[in-house]
Amino acid sequence: MFQLTKIKNRLGIAVLFIGDIICLLILFQVSVFLRKNLLPVFFNDLPLLLSDLSIYGWIFPIWLAIMTYEGAYSRRFSAWDEVKFLWKSSFFACVAVFTILFISKKGPEFSRILMVIMGTLSVILFPFLRAGLKKLIYSADLMKRKMLIVGSGEAAVAAFNAVKNESNLGYDIAGFVDDSSAQTELCGLKVHAQLDQIERYINSAGIHDVIVAKPELEKDALIKLINAIQHKAENTLYIPDFKGLAVSGTELRYFFREQAMIIEIKNNLSNPLNYAAKRSIDYLAGLLVFILTLPLLALIAYLIRRDSPGPAILVQRRIGKNGRSFRCYKFRTMYLDAEERLNAILKTDPKAKEEWEKFWKLKDDPRITKAGQWLRSTSLDELPQVINVLKGEMSLIGPRPYLPREKEFLADEGATILKLPPGITGLWQISGRSDTSCDFRITMDSWYVKNWDLWLDIMIIFKTVGVVFNREGAR
Repeated sequence: MFQLTKIKNRLGIAVLFIGDIICLLILFQVSVFLRKNLLPVFFNDLPLLLSDLSIYGWIFPIWLAIMTYEGAYSRRFSAWDEVKFLWKSSFFACVAVFTILFISKKGPEFSRILMVIMGTLSVILFPFLRAGLKKLIYSADLMKRKMLIVGSGEAAVAAFNAVKNESNLGYDIAGFVDDSSAQTELCGLKVHAQLDQIERYINSAGIHDVIVAKPELEKDALIKLINAIQHKAENTLYIPDFKGLAVSGTELRYFFREQAMIIEIKNNLSNPLNYAAKRSIDYLAGLLVFILTLPLLALIAYLIRRDSPGPAILVQRRIGKNGRSFRCYKFRTMYLDAEERLNAILKTDPKAKEEWEKFWKLKDDPRITKAGQWLRSTSLDELPQVINVLKGEMSLIGPRPYLPREKEFLADEGATILKLPPGITGLWQISGRSDTSCDFRITMDSWYVKNWDLWLDIMIIFKTVGVVFNREGAR
């Protein structure tokens, strides 16, 4: 079985490699089309042999070599890690090509504008093309890897959900093994009770990777378990109990003589350049959004005032960076007597009161106007917060802008959450929005601050578009 699996894996890698070549050729031809038909208006120095692969063919081995070096055919990436990897590879490929052009003093037969277009298209299109290619490869049962999870507790379920939700990894979970559990089934899969028979499970099911998800084990028992598995599976993965700690960008350092390992937990916010970059992006993007949406802002303001009496803009006090309060702008989505309506329903409806205490929101909220329902479902009610971004009081991405009365609920996480300005969107927005509990949203905000980097912000922006478009968790 292992021999057949290895053949399928190598065949899948070969198909992926050939597919990457085809994707690069497609990107090249699209770039040629754009350069020939759309850009001559602005650039009239178009080379005569623009589409001759004898001139441009050498760029493809460079591109593929950089992708191979970055682990394109030896590592497995989650969807967003693959986007990051492809962007990085495209950037360095373009840098390498331009460096070679500079050193070799290539003449006008090579279009540098063409390379800029191809680099830009690779950033936009290559992730989608490669994701589709991998989906086809996995559907043909190539490059798939079987995984076994040791454990049946919370960590094991979390591992199962993480792998299941990342189809880009190409893993199939065969089941669970745990001799300390009375369960026979978990997440629709069998729980094997005999941990001492794990070698038999690995061989009979053709397991490649084993995840050890039993952080409750004592040190000696854990070491014994991992040592027993290490030489029976191709890869052994261990999930430690690091919940509540920063994990993004952590690095491992080894001291072989002392047999010690140190986990370096980074504080990206301590670097003033990182925060300056975040603030610069906020200001430039915020200014662009404000200018482009001015007509929409005026139209929404008109619709709100037509729908119900009162001002179009609601101004509320919110907690900002370092606990300083500021005036937060939103489109009004409620009636002017909203508080009276809320108090009336909380006094007469126990279920509504229970829902309010858990979510700080109501699914069928009588305070919300007709226009407000539409604005909330599309998140357009938060558009005026761009003004707060331009004033430096908010960020495009950050924790929730909490009300002063909500500060007491932040508890120990408050000191962490308030290290950054609140955001128009954030990790809480793409993790269920109003369908999540107050405690969960606070946990997400704290995790965001602890693990912040610019790539996390980019990921949240893209995911926010999908969440808003699908109206997930909108209330």
